[in-house]
Amino acid sequence: MTTAASPHDLPGGPGETAQRHTAVTGLLTRRSAAARRSRYSSIKIWLGALCAGVVVVPVVLARVLPLPDPIVGRLADSSLPPLSTGHLLGTDPNGRDLLSRVLHGGQTSLLIGVLAIVVSGIVGILAGAAAGYFGGWTDTIISRLLEAQMSLPLLLMLLLVVALFGPSVTVITLVIAFAQWPEPARITRALVLVEREKPYVAAARVLGLHRVAIIAKHVIPNIIQQALVVVLLLLAQAVLLESALSFLGAGVQRPYPTWGGIISDGRELFVTGKWWLVTIPGVVIALLVIGVNLVGDGLRDRVRRSKGDEA
Repeated sequence: MTTAASPHDLPGGPGETAQRHTAVTGLLTRRSAAARRSRYSSIKIWLGALCAGVVVVPVVLARVLPLPDPIVGRLADSSLPPLSTGHLLGTDPNGRDLLSRVLHGGQTSLLIGVLAIVVSGIVGILAGAAAGYFGGWTDTIISRLLEAQMSLPLLLMLLLVVALFGPSVTVITLVIAFAQWPEPARITRALVLVEREKPYVAAARVLGLHRVAIIAKHVIPNIIQQALVVVLLLLAQAVLLESALSFLGAGVQRPYPTWGGIISDGRELFVTGKWWLVTIPGVVIALLVIGVNLVGDGLRDRVRRSKGDEA
């Protein structure tokens, strides 16, 4: 015995039409949200690149630009305010051009920051990948090292190491890298724990590939984008740490300029009205940190969205 079909069940009936409308609405909503997130991430990347570029490009070109000597000054030009003749950003009490000192000092700060994140990124990614893939004692030892490292007071540890071995560029770079390696190690370990359970890793094991080869050729290439975004974000922290050490007198020694050292030299004169000695290098550091963080956030959003689309 057959029953009459409801109009809602007929092809093209009201029920099917409503379902289509619901599906289309949901698809449009998802596309709209994805487009909005993509637009926001692009805005953050471009704005961050602009902020960082305003600082990085002149710093990189400091030795090419026609700038006065950043170390030797003229006492006749002592403490000139910004927009003075021949000194766009003014001078310090020793008559040294502040623009020249900020740009040349930025080369030292950026060099230390870049080298530090390269070292910490390599160590952190390799250690995190080993801990996440091998597990067992390897994971236990690396995890305990991470916990011990993160429990130490960071700045005091940096000051102690610099005091023991001397404030050279190599020592400061290694000290900052040692302080930063736990962050990429943690994120890499978490990502590898997920990747090692995926079918392609099981297939590689069945084919007889060595575990080190699986990590190097298959696992790390699949998580490297997310790990590198974290490493990029560490650049801002590395520059801040170097500036803090220089401000406290444990960085690259005078008369060679660094951003922290310039602020330290001008802090006592700030209250006497010479605001540019502290404000200008402080604004430069803030622009770089904001720019790097915005670029990193934008790239992180894009990586997450691409991973979500693949899933």
